Amino acid sequence: MENKFGFGCMRLPMKNDEVDYDEFNQMIDLYMQEGFNYFDTAHGYLGGKSETALRDCLVSRYPRESYVLTNKLTKSFFNSKEDILPLFNEQLQKTGVSYFDYYLMHAQDRENYKHFQKCQAYQAAQELKATGKVKHIGISFHDTANILEMILSEHPEIEIVQIQFNYADFNNPSVESKKVYEVCRKFNKPILVMEPIKGGGLANLPEAANRILTDLNKNASNASYALRFAASFEGVYKVLSGVSNLEQMKDNLKVMKNFIPFNDEEYEAVAKVRKILDSLGGIPCTACRYCTDGCPMKISIPDLFGCYNDKKIFNDWNSDYYYGVHTKTNGKASTCIGCQQCEHICPQHLPIIKYLKEVAETFE
Repeated sequence: MENKFGFGCMRLPMKNDEVDYDEFNQMIDLYMQEGFNYFDTAHGYLGGKSETALRDCLVSRYPRESYVLTNKLTKSFFNSKEDILPLFNEQLQKTGVSYFDYYLMHAQDRENYKHFQKCQAYQAAQELKATGKVKHIGISFHDTANILEMILSEHPEIEIVQIQFNYADFNNPSVESKKVYEVCRKFNKPILVMEPIKGGGLANLPEAANRILTDLNKNASNASYALRFAASFEGVYKVLSGVSNLEQMKDNLKVMKNFIPFNDEEYEAVAKVRKILDSLGGIPCTACRYCTDGCPMKISIPDLFGCYNDKKIFNDWNSDYYYGVHTKTNGKASTCIGCQQCEHICPQHLPIIKYLKEVAETFE
């Protein structure tokens, strides 16, 4: 069995703003029982609750050697090399482990990379590896292929690369999934795939696109095609799925425990789906939520973009109602003051302020 399914812990089941431990325990137990064991987190995921949930639901319940745990060094948590070791120790403490199997330099792009270089973060990671507290060093990457080529050339110690890779972004000029994948192969780096379902967008397709896939196999979910597409490429070590409930976990496991690589007919089908999605012009947000933490107007940007896409792409009549829900205690799109905090941190480099104006025109 090809064990390519990784558990991304950025979108865990929530109840009253807290991780639903009962459901998370069930998801972990089922995932482990089926022979999978790779978990991915970061210090900022769910405001720090992802790390502690993993400590309580995974680390305290399973032997350390039975699972692989990846954590990340994130720009917003350090301003010098001296800040990195205390931060790293806090990450160990919050997750309850004595080492991380993989430690990734988080969200590397043209701008973030400069900060990591200035703070000697790659050197700090190598020092942590020398102590045995990190087994492997890697990066998660959000930029164009030429930037990745530069980083891998300057840091041959990088052992693994996490990239955004899905059939919708395959030729997307702002993501360059295909070209970035090819750079990883050129440098012979194992690949971790993030956003294979594009923040859930490829699970909920518009009717015309949905029909293309159901005509192939009415028993296969849209998410299954997205997962299998990513996992079918040579050099892919894990495909991370940000499963947020037990049903999603069951569906993902059904696909990945009996993994069947894509055939030519399926590649042609998702290419047709991609053309339909490109023609509809939605906002290509993956709902990573990095933009929301520092927003002075407390705008729930990914949720508002989701409402916009639901209305524009899926003609969802509920989108107006949900726009009201998401703006009841948070800012409306029109309250944006244009500070650009969100645009500076967005891994997709989206023109968020411009999009918020379009959202405001649509709903307000």
